[in-house]
Amino acid sequence: MTSILILAGSRDGAADPLAKAHDVASKCLVPIAGRPLILWPLDAAMQTPGIGEIIISSDAVDALRTLPQVARAEVSGKVRLIASAPALVDSIVAAGSIASFPLLITTADSVMLTAKALSSYADQSARTGADATLALARRERVLDAHPAGQRRFYEFADGAFSNCNLYWLRDGAALSAASAFAGGGQFIKKPARIAAAFGILNLVLFRLGRLSLARMMERLSRALGVHVAAVEVADGRLAIDVDNARSHAVAAELLDDGLPAAA
Repeated sequence: MTSILILAGSRDGAADPLAKAHDVASKCLVPIAGRPLILWPLDAAMQTPGIGEIIISSDAVDALRTLPQVARAEVSGKVRLIASAPALVDSIVAAGSIASFPLLITTADSVMLTAKALSSYADQSARTGADATLALARRERVLDAHPAGQRRFYEFADGAFSNCNLYWLRDGAALSAASAFAGGGQFIKKPARIAAAFGILNLVLFRLGRLSLARMMERLSRALGVHVAAVEVADGRLAIDVDNARSHAVAAELLDDGLPAAA
C-alpha cells in the first residue's frame, strides 16, 4: 500500500517566523481556519483510499501528541511520529528508510490538499512509468485560484509553473530525486542548489527558460540517474502553501470559502 510522509519540521533547523508570531513550538502548529496547519494535510491523508502508514516527521513530536486527532491516529497505528533532522534532506532519507513504497511526500503547510487530489496525483504518477514525480500547477491556474497565491514560478519554454510541494516515489531508489527537490520553491530563491544538484548547464538553460518542462525533466532524470516526471495538476490552489504572513492570509481566505476541489 502507498505510504505518505508529511514533513513538519523547521527548515534547516531554524526558528520559523510564522511560528514565532503565533507563539507556537513549530510552524506545523500555527493555527489557520481554526485548526493547526498539520491537521489539514493529515485529514487529506487519512481520508485517501489505499493509504497505509502515514509518517509525520517533525521537530515538535511531543507537541503534536497533544492534538487529539494525532494522538488517536498514532495509537491506532495509522500514524507514526518521528523526530525530524535539522536538514530537510536528512529527514526525507530517514523517513524513506522505514516507509513502504510507493511513497507520497508532502508538507505540513500544504493546507489545500484533499483526499481526491492525493489519490488523483498518486494514480497519475503511477501511470507515468517514472521512478519519481513532482506535482506542478500552471501560473494561470494558481493566479485563477487567488491573485496573490504565489509570486515566484519556474519559467519554461512552454509555460510557467509552481511547485505544489507534492512528490511521489515508486521505490527507495528514487529517494535521491526527492532529496534533490527538498525545499520546493526555495530552489528558485537559491539557484546555486540547482547547479549543485543538476549541473551548471541545466541551471543556465533553466534560468534562460530555453527548455520545455518535459525536456527539463529528461535532463534532470539523466543528472539524478532516475526517471523523474512532472505531473501537472489542474487546481492551482494546490500550489498555495503557508510560508509567511501573506500566504497564511491567502490560504485562510480560501479555506474560509470551502475546501478545494480535487485536481
